[in-house]
Amino acid sequence: MAEARERRFRVLRRDRIRQSLSDVGTARITETAAQVRQRGKATLHDRLHRVRMSLALAVQAGLAAGLSWVAAHELLGNPQPVFAPISAVGTLAVSVGQRFRRTVELIIGVAVGVAVGDILVHFLGTGPWQLALVVTVAILLTIFAGGSVAIVIQAAATAVLIVTLSPTVEALEIPRFVDAFVGGGIALLVTAILLPLNPLRVLNRAARPALDLLADQLDAAADGLRARDRDKVQTALDRLRDNKAELATLTEAIEGAKETALLSPARWHRRSELTHYAEAADPIDRTMRNSGTLIRRAVTLIEDAEPVPEPMPDAVAHLAEAVRLLKREFAQGEEPERARERSLRAVSDAGRAYAEGVGFSGSVVVAQVRTTASDLIVASGISQEEANRMVRQSFGETDRPGSPSGPEPEVKRPTAPPVG
Repeated sequence: MAEARERRFRVLRRDRIRQSLSDVGTARITETAAQVRQRGKATLHDRLHRVRMSLALAVQAGLAAGLSWVAAHELLGNPQPVFAPISAVGTLAVSVGQRFRRTVELIIGVAVGVAVGDILVHFLGTGPWQLALVVTVAILLTIFAGGSVAIVIQAAATAVLIVTLSPTVEALEIPRFVDAFVGGGIALLVTAILLPLNPLRVLNRAARPALDLLADQLDAAADGLRARDRDKVQTALDRLRDNKAELATLTEAIEGAKETALLSPARWHRRSELTHYAEAADPIDRTMRNSGTLIRRAVTLIEDAEPVPEPMPDAVAHLAEAVRLLKREFAQGEEPERARERSLRAVSDAGRAYAEGVGFSGSVVVAQVRTTASDLIVASGISQEEANRMVRQSFGETDRPGSPSGPEPEVKRPTAPPVG
């Protein structure tokens, strides 16, 4: 009887273990499937966003390629103007804001490649080793002259064409020169006259991902501080650190908008607005970096179990809202007064938190709230000196001798240095 009961007990226990493992496996499968679905949605959203951002460029490139072919073939009589559309697309494919320079680089690179290729082919003939020598000399010559990467590539590519095609195509050099001029010129014509982009719309689209990322992670950091959730704040820090793509997109958009406003008569009336946007680029970049420092110290604050006064998370949340307001008011062409007011409200709450008592990392968080708010106010069009004065006043200081000159408060000395 005892053996039978023991046998039944073992069977029941084995069944329970199997059921438990089955439940765990089912839960993991469900969680994995949910993650895959979410990743697929995010990937599709990102791809559609990239398509929308690149649609205007694709249309410009297609129009420039077609027009450059017509100009070189029909107007100039080149029977096979292959290089003209290639030059046009190559000019437009470079980062916006560098297209005029790209056209000049195309022409210089073609000139170097033609010269090196013609001279060496004349004395050495054609063949594999001659091709290798021509490319090597073209690259070394352009590097010695201080040419950019684009010039080096064009010189080498043109040298290759001269060596490989000159035996079968007569007078290749002149059509190659003409095609470079025509393709680059048509590309500039398309971007400046025929299909000039709206620079403010380009800037707004480019700024949105960077500012949304910043605002979302500041909000997450504020929630993490309220709940003393170290992992949540750390996740916000990790996501904010991965912001190079967003900042690069914004920087390229600013350069492209300035180029469009310079070359396109239809966009000349936007110059003052573009200047304002361009001046905001550096403060926005500083805001990203200072927010990263703020969130990093918030992680240490929670790890060291320092006090978190109630106004501290509110101050960080106000910074997030100030970023959103700045984005919205820039997009609508309004004076960013509400963004300034919300930035100063963040400073005021930081001052209240500092008065209630904070530890070492808490004082750094307060200092970074002040610095970040100052950067946002400067981005809104206020001078650095005036922004610092507004920050000191909102924090509760006066412009008395010996008071801090910048947006950072004097750090209280902790009784013992914290870890981290």
